[in-house]
Amino acid sequence: MTNRAQVLLWTDSTAAYLDAVKAAGLADRVAIETLPRKEKPSAEQLARTEALMAGGVPPGLLPTMPRLRWAQAMSAGVEQWLALPDLPAGLTLTCARGTHTDSMPENIVGALFHVAKPYQKAVENQKHSKWAYTVAQPLSDKTLGILGLGAIGQEVARIAKALRMRVVGTKRRPSAMANVDAVLPPECTDEVLAQSDFVLLLLPATPETDNFIDAKRLGKMKPTAWLLNFGRGHIIKDDDLIAAVTGKRIAGALLDVFRQEPLPAEHPFWTTEGIVVLPHIGGPHPQRDLYVARLFVENLRRFLDGEALKEVVDRQAGY
Repeated sequence: MTNRAQVLLWTDSTAAYLDAVKAAGLADRVAIETLPRKEKPSAEQLARTEALMAGGVPPGLLPTMPRLRWAQAMSAGVEQWLALPDLPAGLTLTCARGTHTDSMPENIVGALFHVAKPYQKAVENQKHSKWAYTVAQPLSDKTLGILGLGAIGQEVARIAKALRMRVVGTKRRPSAMANVDAVLPPECTDEVLAQSDFVLLLLPATPETDNFIDAKRLGKMKPTAWLLNFGRGHIIKDDDLIAAVTGKRIAGALLDVFRQEPLPAEHPFWTTEGIVVLPHIGGPHPQRDLYVARLFVENLRRFLDGEALKEVVDRQAGY
């Protein structure tokens, strides 16, 4: 028992992770403890844990775990982890990057159809038995600009190409990419904005992306263009977006992420005509734990075998 690696799963739903460990043949190599999120690890658990999986941790906890060498975050975004004032320098932090590639692209494409097609208007008219003939706007031959061509952006591009859309976008290290007509560096963001009929934000949360979409960049967009944010809420300067939408400088915005969640009832996003508020539905999946468990168990195997882990967070880049 003492030769087994000590692993703590600090989350509420652990069945998928325990099943994945067993299916991978790793159960005899680890001693796994589970702990609901509302509970705190005991002093004994803190002292013996070598690997941790959690949605997040409070300040002051990680320095009390002397044997901890690896922490697996359960989400792709790790800004809360990186904001910890006492995140140990030697701790390997991995994120759940790539585990949203089933649910989020579908939801993004659904958002594209929502803003381009008059379905919502038809639903409202039906309440009043009102027949209002409307011509739906095509997506084909329109340009989709993706800021942040990671795994999700690339899958969205693949689907968009099947809809005969033109796709352009930015990536920190640009290179030729399937289904993308032009991959540009972040310095060319304004060029992407100017070309796009739909701008999709998939940027990570970093100091460089704070208020990234402000009045100046909104001014680069077409007045007929829509902004879709499925990245992080702080990417957009809220007041500037409201001004751009109400001033008809852009056609509208569909937002799935916000600076504060749940979005406060008094926030003007709720009542601004032309802004669609979604309650952060982009990433969740009914079987999301299964997807994260696959990554976790592969990293657990690598951890036990002394191999490089997958999806290691670059602390300087912020993701």
